[in-house]
Amino acid sequence: MATIDLKSPRSPSKRLLLSFRIPYHTQWGQSLLVSGSEPVLGSWNVKRGLLLTPVHANNELLWCGTLSVPVGFRCEYGYFLVDDEREVLRWEGSRHTITLTSEFQEGEVVEIHDLWQTAKEALFNRSAFKDVVFHRRSNSESYVAQNGFQNSKAALNQQGIKPLLAGTDYVYIHFRINCPKLEDGVSVIVTGSCSMLGRWEVKNGLKLICLGGSIWQADCRRQNAILEIGPNRELTIDSILDRIPRHILASDGVFREASWRGVGVAIPMFSVRSEDDLGVGEFLDLKLLIDWAVDSGFHLIQLLPVNDTSVHGMWWDSYPYSSLSVFALHPLYLRVQALSKNFSDEIENEIIQAKSYLDLKDVDYEATMNIKISIAKKVFSVEKDAVLSSSSFQKFFSENEDWLKPYAAFCFLKEFFETSDHTQWGSFAKYSVEKLEKIVSKNRVHYDIICFHYYIQYHLHLQLSDVASYARRKGVVLKGDLPIGVDRWSVDTWVYPNLFRMNTSTGAPPDYFDKNGQNWGFPTYNWEEMSKDNYAWWRSRLSQMGKYFTAYRIDHILGFFRIWELPEHAITGLLGKFRPSIPLSQEELEKEGIWDFNRLTHPYIRKDMLEGKFGRLWTVVASTFLNEYQKLCYEFKEDCNTEKRIAAKLKSAAERILWIGQENKIQNDLFDLLKNVVLIRDEEDTRKFYPRFNMEDTSSFKDLDDHSKNVLKRLYYDYYFHRQEILWRKNALKTLPALLNSSNILACGEDLGLIPSCVHPVMQELGIIGLRIQRMPSDPGLEFGIPSKYDYMTVCAPSCHDCSTLRAWWEESEERRERYFKEIIGDDGIPPSSCVPSITYNIIQQHFESPSMWAIFPLQDLLALKEIYTIRPAVEETINDPTNPKHYWRYRMHVSLETLLSDNELTMTIKDLVVRSGRSSP
Repeated sequence: MATIDLKSPRSPSKRLLLSFRIPYHTQWGQSLLVSGSEPVLGSWNVKRGLLLTPVHANNELLWCGTLSVPVGFRCEYGYFLVDDEREVLRWEGSRHTITLTSEFQEGEVVEIHDLWQTAKEALFNRSAFKDVVFHRRSNSESYVAQNGFQNSKAALNQQGIKPLLAGTDYVYIHFRINCPKLEDGVSVIVTGSCSMLGRWEVKNGLKLICLGGSIWQADCRRQNAILEIGPNRELTIDSILDRIPRHILASDGVFREASWRGVGVAIPMFSVRSEDDLGVGEFLDLKLLIDWAVDSGFHLIQLLPVNDTSVHGMWWDSYPYSSLSVFALHPLYLRVQALSKNFSDEIENEIIQAKSYLDLKDVDYEATMNIKISIAKKVFSVEKDAVLSSSSFQKFFSENEDWLKPYAAFCFLKEFFETSDHTQWGSFAKYSVEKLEKIVSKNRVHYDIICFHYYIQYHLHLQLSDVASYARRKGVVLKGDLPIGVDRWSVDTWVYPNLFRMNTSTGAPPDYFDKNGQNWGFPTYNWEEMSKDNYAWWRSRLSQMGKYFTAYRIDHILGFFRIWELPEHAITGLLGKFRPSIPLSQEELEKEGIWDFNRLTHPYIRKDMLEGKFGRLWTVVASTFLNEYQKLCYEFKEDCNTEKRIAAKLKSAAERILWIGQENKIQNDLFDLLKNVVLIRDEEDTRKFYPRFNMEDTSSFKDLDDHSKNVLKRLYYDYYFHRQEILWRKNALKTLPALLNSSNILACGEDLGLIPSCVHPVMQELGIIGLRIQRMPSDPGLEFGIPSKYDYMTVCAPSCHDCSTLRAWWEESEERRERYFKEIIGDDGIPPSSCVPSITYNIIQQHFESPSMWAIFPLQDLLALKEIYTIRPAVEETINDPTNPKHYWRYRMHVSLETLLSDNELTMTIKDLVVRSGRSSP
């Protein structure tokens, strides 16, 4: 943000001319406009903003425009690149603020010389940096008050220029610059070619002071000064009007200096182990992790999602990306010992027994949840009146009741009906505010149950807020995780059913993680409906995250460009299509000589395939699941023509006794037959088609004539790699800004998998930091990424929660580790069979020394730096297996945080890497 503040008494009756001026190179059909918070600039409605006029001057294109405004005018504003219809093509990464309160003469001109603020430059105004990493401990406002504004106006004598008013022959130049990364004790000085700017002598330049935050202007009495890098800036005093301006506000963008780089550690909340926890990592454990991060030189801690996932009431709920509510925190992470200062002996003993019982190698999700809820209910029964009547709780409730009341009601109804499937809730299946108020009414017999859910969320809020404040004070960024979906049977789908396509499912096409694709089971979003209120649901999500986190990871950011959409009846993830996307039309295919759509869209099943897959059982399988519609040709029966129907029939068919012990193989083989298609017909418009992913691998495709193969192959590559790019770019530029503008949190995007070419440019444009995992290079020509060649706007890491750890990966393939040892480490010898500390150090050092803004390491990989911490089998440290939709997320560190804090050798090894790499540390 560039703030321009010229102070003096308001005089609302006077009006002056406010002139905007910004250099920007545009292409044909593009224009620049200013939109802002006041009606005269459209009230942020870009179509009503001030359209600027292009002027060629000094070999650059200036965009200029003028407004008549009253003295006392204050406004936030920003520049937008638009087309002829005023549709936004690009916008700045931050907003400017102007306040005009000086005593002007009627009709005086104030001219703003702005520079386009790129999203990359604006990153350091995000809360992760502004409020944490570069937080100025000195009170800037107090400093200004004590020292005053000296030399805040540089009066430059302009010989030969006609004065604005009789007796004046000068122009006030107000210098302003954004310096978010400066350390305490450093001054900013303007020096230049004229005498009033010291003729390039720093000691004689114009000193600036910090006005607060990262904005500098006027005089400063501090002694140390630094010079920015890059070419000299230029200031020209001319005018786009008939008169020379009396005041020029030189808002000169961001101070140019060397790129800042930081380090972080990643660990799921449930994986943390401390001496105080009850079987799982708890929010208050993060204070110990923060201390360890500071000792190790880390500026960031990254977590997986921490929202409530208690959909099924069993270990399936360990999946942290399947939210019951996108606003509620998970009771799993509650520290019950912090609920009260006056426990009864009975509760004290129960906590002691629970600590011993739950002190396991891995998380026992169900036992931990049951024990914590049981203890919390006992504490609640004693302290509910005092807590619920407290001013602290009342404040929490009033600020959160919009989501808290539906959440509590949902939890009650889920328990009452013994299912989260809200379609089974009778008269409560359809949400309404009237029904909600009846459920949560104080007069209801179950009101205590409702209040218990309030109580749990209140204490979770207190504990995580305490941690968030602690992290800020220590200079450590807490990075959260924004899941791409919500559970099908969640509070959000109950309250906002219009925002979801409930007859569909979200997933991912085949990629590094799973060659068969993934089906996450979440309903896809109804973006058209969401846009009607400017994505209010998303904006609320980010505002809620901003209470605790100063950075976040956007899970599967590709979903904001296009999502892999599957029919609700699918179990696997292959037979999907991208939404939105431009399909193949029937007319388009017919023009190419493609006519037999039934042949291409129906499963291609022949007798020899059945014999090959099912052997002696083929006749039984065929008679149970298939019809022979012509000699040697088969099709699925109607009651088993989807994956869910096949799975159901396998369990219920009378013939199931014949395939006992082979159920999984038969199911997978039947699924393979179902997927043996070339095109997928659109269920909502039967004249539209989508190429089946990897269709060339199917026998259905291989048995086609050469002409059909060539046509379909060409259309396949056009669909997946060409025709969608403009559409997907436009879609992302509609949806992602809603997230970015709803809070000041630093955004990082998980951009792994099948990446359209439009993704990285859009992320750069919006200031979203990408992700680079060495074993998953973005360059398809490489087997291993090269950290020294990564872009600055990235997070680099040797592994992540969706793949094996560094040690496990090293052990998985002898041939691969030999290639890595030779190509990346540069050793022609035989690599060790295990990832010994020296190998770990080499790989981690590569990432420390990369140009990436952030290097974030899974804690398991950092533990591998010391042999004593590698005694646990590497495979046990894996957090998630993306190929298994029912994976149990239960990994726990085998080392307590207290142990790590006492291990000076490990922290000094890591801190030395930080220092040697030139990365910043707290």
